[in-house]
Amino acid sequence: MALPNKEGQRVPNVTFRVRENNEWVNVTTDDIFKGKTVVVFALPGAFTPTCSSTHLPRYNELAPVFFANGVDEIVCLSVNDTFVMNEWAKDQEAQNVRLIPDGNGEFSDGMGMLVNKEDLGFGMRSWRYSMLVKDGVIEKMFIEPEVPGDPFEVSDADTMLNYINPEAKPPRVATIFTKPGCPFCIKAKAMLEDNGIEYEEITVSNSGVTSRTLRAVANAGTVPQIFIEGEYVGGSDDLEAYLAK
Repeated sequence: MALPNKEGQRVPNVTFRVRENNEWVNVTTDDIFKGKTVVVFALPGAFTPTCSSTHLPRYNELAPVFFANGVDEIVCLSVNDTFVMNEWAKDQEAQNVRLIPDGNGEFSDGMGMLVNKEDLGFGMRSWRYSMLVKDGVIEKMFIEPEVPGDPFEVSDADTMLNYINPEAKPPRVATIFTKPGCPFCIKAKAMLEDNGIEYEEITVSNSGVTSRTLRAVANAGTVPQIFIEGEYVGGSDDLEAYLAK
């Protein structure tokens, strides 16, 4: 049986049981969707490899671009209980995404997306898909192909962003290795900020990431060392030259 495309229909009317601040809270589909533009991506399970390595982190990373293009909220939905989803949120880069537990599978069933994963010991879970919902009405769905395994081809964040605005540019991101008190590191971070490039900062110390790690990664022993979109740029002066181009 083919999984149904429900474009033009309303989302199922469901109440989710969620733990917030150690208390039970009822969250309805109206709470999530009414009067808002929401991107939803659903997946088979929290902590599973594709979901953790790619699906959730990329939606989280592109969230500012989604928000700049009219999306009010990004929701990740899985047939897991709220305790599992809350722990997964802590473990993941998910500060821009709302994780919703479809613990009883009611929403997934109402979407026609509840599938049997007994072969994996999962029981009934959600098929992987994404959708754009405006005021509770589904405008667009990207449903993964019905092939064995866990396909991940069309429900990704970049595909959804391209649908919403083909001209939208994902933000450039950088990784910068620094040491405390390094004036060139401070200068480099300021240059990244001035150019609207988000960065993660990795501090080199005698515990965790060491100078030996830095040499292995950047073939350099001084800081800062900067990578932009995975491309090695170099130190502070190299960054200045790179940005001038």
